[in-house]
Amino acid sequence: MPKNGVCAHRGASDSHPENTISAFREAIRLGVQMIELDVALSKDGKLVIIHDYTVDRTTNGSGRVKELTLAELKKLDAGSWKGSRFKGELIPTLKEVLEIMPYNIWLNIHLKGDVELAEKATHLIVSENRLHQSFLACGLSAAKAAKKIDQRVKICNMHRQANALKYINETIQLNSDFIQLLGGESVDPVHTRLLKKNNIRINYCCANDAIKVGRLFDSGVEFPLVDQVSRMLKVADKNGIPRLNPIYR
Repeated sequence: MPKNGVCAHRGASDSHPENTISAFREAIRLGVQMIELDVALSKDGKLVIIHDYTVDRTTNGSGRVKELTLAELKKLDAGSWKGSRFKGELIPTLKEVLEIMPYNIWLNIHLKGDVELAEKATHLIVSENRLHQSFLACGLSAAKAAKKIDQRVKICNMHRQANALKYINETIQLNSDFIQLLGGESVDPVHTRLLKKNNIRINYCCANDAIKVGRLFDSGVEFPLVDQVSRMLKVADKNGIPRLNPIYR
């Protein structure tokens, strides 16, 4: 698995409709080392990929995700808001997304929910043989529920997320696999050294300025989350980070 690189925030979301198959395919084509995606539960308990709690912003529909069935969600156009060439793009399920993913890319799965969502996501990751590359970005109760299903599941602690020593120490105490630092113009190298000493991988949300991304890499951040994937990959190139050559089975 990649040691560091660029994390495509909701896929290649600058050029493609976020959290869709086309956005994920484009991120893979460009060579990102990690993809972040948001997972929620539909009314009938299906795992769907969408960031907001409503469908209003990113589809031609309206209403809360948890009040719509998968069949109802699948009738929505999730692409036209980004451009006419994306007309007909659908809200994908987590299973559909896993089916197109290489086996050597990190999957940053942000849970937009709690215990039930964590349990179902963990079951799917296990059944699809994706434990080695997936981690759940979630709070404490969701992490606990996921670990009850399978102790091997990787966790990115999102409880009281910040760019601060308190968050870092709590993440270390939880024995999390990843942390996702949030905010601030820089990250203290003392903090990143402490995290690495405790074998915690380091994400940062979010950055779309080339100078800032370069500074994050220099300070020890391994995976900055970005929207402008193509531009920020050039920063990774300059830092000697190889683009992902996707491996499928």
